[in-house]
Amino acid sequence: MSNHAKTLAIAGAVAAALTAHAAAAQDGQVKCYGISLAGANDCAAGPGTTCAGTSTVDYQGNAWTLVSQEECETAALPDTADGHPRRGSVAFSINRDLPS
Repeated sequence: MSNHAKTLAIAGAVAAALTAHAAAAQDGQVKCYGISLAGANDCAAGPGTTCAGTSTVDYQGNAWTLVSQEECETAALPDTADGHPRRGSVAFSINRDLPS
């Protein structure tokens, strides 16, 4: 395969990924951090992960899943080990339940 063909293939893959992400956002979905179960996050969780399905801790604070804004704000999550309530967040600012 020539370099030109490889470049076109990569460009096409990137364009398809951006289109899919834009379509999800148009459906009213947001990145909700801290609600994913281990291995069930959507792409690009925080440090220590590479892409979809790579979170290693339930409710990992730096891992996200696409859901509606309402679902993010009202998801029924178990309390943390020290009894504090868990909540999802559309902001990348949750420093709880991170892998060690």
